[in-house]
Amino acid sequence: MRDSSISPQILILLFIFIVLVPLSPLLITQRWGWWEAWVYALIHILGFAASRALAARKHPDLLKERANYLHQEDAEAWDKILSPLIGLGGGSIPLVAGLDVLFGWSTTASLSLKFFALVLILFGYALGSYALVVNPFFSGKVRIQTDRGHQVVTRGPYRWVRHPGYAGALLTYLASPIFLDALWSFIPAAFVTVGTLIRTQFEDKSLEDRLSGYQEYKSQVQYRLIPGIW
Repeated sequence: MRDSSISPQILILLFIFIVLVPLSPLLITQRWGWWEAWVYALIHILGFAASRALAARKHPDLLKERANYLHQEDAEAWDKILSPLIGLGGGSIPLVAGLDVLFGWSTTASLSLKFFALVLILFGYALGSYALVVNPFFSGKVRIQTDRGHQVVTRGPYRWVRHPGYAGALLTYLASPIFLDALWSFIPAAFVTVGTLIRTQFEDKSLEDRLSGYQEYKSQVQYRLIPGIW
């Protein structure tokens, strides 16, 4: 039986990545009037709390699965490398943003462009949260969850693309540098984008080879991340 308890290591990681990292632009710059950084942090902290609360109501064992992130020995070997690298890359975006603004490396974007970036961030977070809530097998690492009766999920955003969680995350990552006036953050954002594209392709192949019904689903939903493109 898999251990369903939340380990101290996971609690520490959650505090770092869900609280400290989103707040890092403010902590680095000490610019407490930076409203974009406050909005960015609140979206991530409150969005995480709301999405997990909704997921817990619908699929109580999903949070146990995700809490076991550090101990998923049956996860795909490639994702034991890619998953933490992508996580670190995503966490680097606000860190670099804080340094960028602190040292004045980038110019300020127009308010209209920031508003557009904010819409993309909110849409991306909503899309990823929607995928989490409807998919009871939305694990932190890619693994065939035979112990949880793993099945293909075809409802919600999975009707449009095969990996809506990744699509939503990429929207948020790529729009954040603009919203935070930190163009240097595009460097870790580009790193995360490449890593996610590789992870998506590997995951697709793994599910096609090992998860019953995925080949049929793949023939029905042709695109991985972007409808009509890829």
